[in-house]
Amino acid sequence: MKIYVFAGQGAQYEGMGKDLYEHSTVARHWMECANEVLGYRLTDVMFEGSAEDLKQTRITQPALFVHGVVKTFVLGLDFQPDAVAGHSLGEFSALTAAGALSFEDGLRLVQQRAFAMQKACEAIEGTMAAVLGLADEVVESICAEVEEVVVPANYNCPGQLVISGTRAGVEAAAAKCAEAGGRVTMLAVGGAFHSPLMQPAQEELEAAIAATPFTTPKCPVYQNVDALAETDPEQIKTKLIRQLTAPVRWTQIMQHFIRDGYTEMIEAGGSGKVLQGMMKRLDRGFATSAL
Repeated sequence: MKIYVFAGQGAQYEGMGKDLYEHSTVARHWMECANEVLGYRLTDVMFEGSAEDLKQTRITQPALFVHGVVKTFVLGLDFQPDAVAGHSLGEFSALTAAGALSFEDGLRLVQQRAFAMQKACEAIEGTMAAVLGLADEVVESICAEVEEVVVPANYNCPGQLVISGTRAGVEAAAAKCAEAGGRVTMLAVGGAFHSPLMQPAQEELEAAIAATPFTTPKCPVYQNVDALAETDPEQIKTKLIRQLTAPVRWTQIMQHFIRDGYTEMIEAGGSGKVLQGMMKRLDRGFATSAL
């Protein structure tokens, strides 16, 4: 059984989608549709923008969404997933590819998500750090000991957990993780994603999600907040609202892929390498590829 997965921020690259646009009339149609929905030419930044341009949250999120979803549209009837999943932002791509959201509605939500997150980042200074080489339980315990706000944000794969919070909180937890034998890398991000500091963004996005029509997807969608497969539109919406302040449980999602009998994981959009790499850290024998 095949599961298609969609990466979040960090999978972008310069020139993303240009070949697709030039060689597929289907891709060109949907990318021009994206430009109209957004009110500016996103494709110009995707194709010609610098790495710094593509790092801007307001650009990165819609660009990755468009790139991943359009790749599945190009497949047409050959896109027959048994399930889908997405890492953080990628969950919106997964829901759209599976038909729970229209392309236009999915893109509008992603645009609103990006702006809401940017506003929250500007309101309170936050940051994130990747912790390598420690068990999840050790990192969780360290975060709980720190008085400032710092929480586990992305359970990426065994031995790789991203923490998020105020700068003081992340720096304090990072120091403790290093003392415990972990390798810590501060991330060049604009804020504390998937932490309580995103509460204002979550409240703003909640209204947008509530007003957007969702339908039953054509296959189960594994969601970030609980790592479980879901098909009920109301449950999907409820979990999607919680996503901005809750951790991304990607390690657990991959474990559920294996538990539930999936045999192949196909990464759609972005570099096509990020989620494959995480799966290989969990199970080197699991079949992976990229669109």
